[in-house]
Amino acid sequence: MSKVTFAEIKHCEEISTYIRQADISLKSMGYTEHSFAHVTRCAEFASSWLLQLGGTEREAELARIAAYMHDIGNVVNRHGHAQSGALMAFRLLEKKGMPPEELAVVVTAIGNHDESSAYPVNAVAAAVILADKTDVRRTRVRNDDIAAFDIHDRVNYAVTRADTALDMEARTLTLDLDVDTEICPVMDYFEIFLNRMLLCRRAAAFFDVRFRLIINGSVLM
Repeated sequence: MSKVTFAEIKHCEEISTYIRQADISLKSMGYTEHSFAHVTRCAEFASSWLLQLGGTEREAELARIAAYMHDIGNVVNRHGHAQSGALMAFRLLEKKGMPPEELAVVVTAIGNHDESSAYPVNAVAAAVILADKTDVRRTRVRNDDIAAFDIHDRVNYAVTRADTALDMEARTLTLDLDVDTEICPVMDYFEIFLNRMLLCRRAAAFFDVRFRLIINGSVLM
């Protein structure tokens, strides 16, 4: 058994192929970007927050790995992608020699990131949830025809600024957004993302932190 590193995962062509193909499949169905920009951002935020919240360096490394691999199940199908991705990650990481106690943490985090079935069952899972669900930004929209936007495109495209800040003194994690209401009313954001924001609140509470959502200067959560 060996200490599998994030660098090893990031430079693994097999894993890169699954991430790339999963994103191609989602693009064909009209979904926003789920490729390397998204998973790299998730890996960076999940590990950084986990360290600040008292996690160990190894837990942060496992969070990087889980966050980077969390969407590979989309190569199978969008539905149930968290669970299929967890099974794929188990095979890939076991083959690389990751020990069972670390495999269990990573697989659990990947299997618990989709809001339809997720729960922050451990620190790595909670960190991955927070990193994934706060990635709201205009650059994730791939549709060039604004007139053809669906509600997901409109909500993401309407976000002109997105900042996420962890305040350890106040014990808050804040997602602060500027939303262009001429493109999308704030209510549309909640129609699409309410379950995600509630999941963020549960994940933050795992660390005894309060999740806050600010849109256009108004505190909504």
